[in-house]
Amino acid sequence: MRFDELPIPGQVLRGIAEAGFSECTPIQEQTLPITLTGTDIAGQAQTGTGKTAAFLISLFTRLLANEHPAGRPRALILAPTRELVVQIEADAKQLGAHCGFAVQAIYGGVDYMKQKNALLDGADVIVGTPGRLIDYLKQKIYSLKDIEVLVIDEADRMFDLGFIADLRFILRKLPPFEKRQNLMFSATLNPRVMELAYEFMNSPTRVSVNPESMTAERVEQLLFHCSRKEKFSLLLGLLRREGMARTMIFMNTKREAEHLHNLLNANNFPCKVISGDVEQRKRMKILDDFKDGSLPILIATDVASRGLHIDGVSHVINYDLPQDCEDYVHRIGRTARAGAEGKAISLADEDGAFFLEAIEEYIKAKIPTEWADDELYVLDYVRTARPKRVQDIKRDKPGGARASDRDRKRPAPRVTPAAVRPPVIKAAAEAADGNSEKKKRTRRKKKPAGEKPAEQSGQE
Repeated sequence: MRFDELPIPGQVLRGIAEAGFSECTPIQEQTLPITLTGTDIAGQAQTGTGKTAAFLISLFTRLLANEHPAGRPRALILAPTRELVVQIEADAKQLGAHCGFAVQAIYGGVDYMKQKNALLDGADVIVGTPGRLIDYLKQKIYSLKDIEVLVIDEADRMFDLGFIADLRFILRKLPPFEKRQNLMFSATLNPRVMELAYEFMNSPTRVSVNPESMTAERVEQLLFHCSRKEKFSLLLGLLRREGMARTMIFMNTKREAEHLHNLLNANNFPCKVISGDVEQRKRMKILDDFKDGSLPILIATDVASRGLHIDGVSHVINYDLPQDCEDYVHRIGRTARAGAEGKAISLADEDGAFFLEAIEEYIKAKIPTEWADDELYVLDYVRTARPKRVQDIKRDKPGGARASDRDRKRPAPRVTPAAVRPPVIKAAAEAADGNSEKKKRTRRKKKPAGEKPAEQSGQE
């Protein structure tokens, strides 16, 4: 189906054409005929299949159909991560370039007053994460009374990140659900998400595209079994053999990601790390460098596994297999996007092998296994020290030892001998000893019961 076959306004069609789109993806073909009529929808599709464009086209079509005085927000898009908010804002400005709507992203980690002033100046479409949106809402910087379209993207991730209480707080501030259009899109729609949909949406239509195939069709998956000590030497061999132009390497922890970053840079493979602890401006700069090709390798935790659309990612490597099987689908979905081809390589060590069965059961497929030859392992590589843990760093600082360590090193209390006591203490001790002796000498013995004193017996 082509976009010009649907009842889409000319301003939106012009933005779609400039973005290079002409035909609908499966999720767009099934959802747009429903959402363009104003019906609520809960859509499920594989990652990278055009869910963002599906709800943005419906959103702009509804706003153009209803005239409304400028100044107050008319559409609200909620997303779980900052990177996803930035991505949606960029897509909204591209697709709605000729609609005349002001789009504003609201998320933490960047200039607080700049976003506050942008809301005060007026925004038609707000894209944001729940935390900072609630902050500005409680200060009455903006109002949600005129919201006509609500979009919840990656709703399942909202639950995973603990945003459900904040999400419900925002939804209760909106107009009644029958007075707005509600759109929910996600790669997975579990029972918790559908319960939220039925509570805050107006009888949504559920649409699922290819639910039997969880991963993208054009992703070539490959699995290597190796020990923990051999993982890095195998990774170096794969990087040299595959000739990876633009590669994302996923890790489970920030500390291990930093260690891998140091190892790769020491062995002439330039790379950078993004994680939840990296400052937001730095994260955006790293992502921009990766997108324009100046950074060939990006190491990331699962903060970058969802929602990011980066063209030309040739390889995704699961250096650590994820503990959550859904994260595997989102990770490998960073490649083979928008009809392109890509390759996903996973390394299963002693710990990761325990998660493999759940992953294969979830994706309903067996991951092809390849056994590495000895020549693939690189043994003559430069080694680096592993970054210290936070508790180790605190322990090395003066006075930074833990209470248990201080107690363990504390010497036993000293008892000063009487011979070397200070004069004042010595005199006090002697006086105390003398008083005790005097008390002992003056103590009278008790007479047995019934015995008379000597004086009384003589008088008798």
